[in-house]
Amino acid sequence: MEYPDTNHSSRLEDVAQLAQVSIATASKALSGRPRVSEKTRQRVFDAARQLNYSPNKLAQSLVQGRSGTIGLITSDLQGRFSTPILIGAENEFRSHSAMVVLANARGESTLERDHVDRLLSLKVDGLLIVQSKTNARPSLGHDFGVPLVYVYGPSSDPRDCSVVCDNVAAGRIAIEHLISCGKRKIAIIAGDETYTAAHDRLTGARNALHSANLEVAGPIRFGHWDEDWGRAATRLLLNQGVEFDAVACQSDQLARGCIDALKERGLQIPTDVAVIGHDDWTVLTTSSRPPLSSIDNNSENLGRIAARALMDAIENHPHHGVEYVPCRLIARDSTLPLD
Repeated sequence: MEYPDTNHSSRLEDVAQLAQVSIATASKALSGRPRVSEKTRQRVFDAARQLNYSPNKLAQSLVQGRSGTIGLITSDLQGRFSTPILIGAENEFRSHSAMVVLANARGESTLERDHVDRLLSLKVDGLLIVQSKTNARPSLGHDFGVPLVYVYGPSSDPRDCSVVCDNVAAGRIAIEHLISCGKRKIAIIAGDETYTAAHDRLTGARNALHSANLEVAGPIRFGHWDEDWGRAATRLLLNQGVEFDAVACQSDQLARGCIDALKERGLQIPTDVAVIGHDDWTVLTTSSRPPLSSIDNNSENLGRIAARALMDAIENHPHHGVEYVPCRLIARDSTLPLD
């Protein structure tokens, strides 16, 4: 069925003809449905833009029996991790002309369930659940009549769809970068051992060291994700006479504390000791002296991919299990003398 057109000067048939695709393919591309290649989808969008064609989204929703509304529940509205995820998700939903209703559960399971019930009463087409931690969480269930997708922290139920950072690869990338900078005696300062991310990043780091026939310099200690622990752990390494020419810190706060402690002893960064962090919190990385190399979680992309998975599920093409989104290296002066 063709959707009513808000622009009477052009029709879906015109868009399809200009894009050299079938009417069905043009309809799928414009409505954001799967099974259309990105190249074809872009060609259809370009044709629609050229013809000033805009399908009536409300009419589409009515025909499909949907509200055109997505429920988005976060556990940490102020969080520096969740905010870019929300931005990426909202941008993706907007590209599908879906309206987002946002709720903050503040990390409380009872409040989260209340928000789920309230959003379902508003007839949302799906729910995106944004976690504040990387640890696996209990599933909310499968009897809601709409799909759910979990992002940042996965559901413990493999039947659910979860989209998370690849923290194992992140740990590996950090070590490989230090090795590529000529470093061979690499110490590791870990974060809170109750977090899955700390163990995953350590696994990736150890794998990279093993592949290069290297061992961790000194003991690995876990602590808080803050500058105080970064300073304290670095001082322990120095006081115990551990030989190291690089430190992989599992957060940017840890790395900033590490840099402070190294400077106290008159060490030059990165000449004497290179330092890399994780999470690429730009407030810290760009104001650090020297600017701090870090592993970016690609949080906005994480949100976009999770939103796309939810839209696929709404279109009856659900994803299952955990999808790991690659992180990326942001190299700065703390590991490379870029100036």
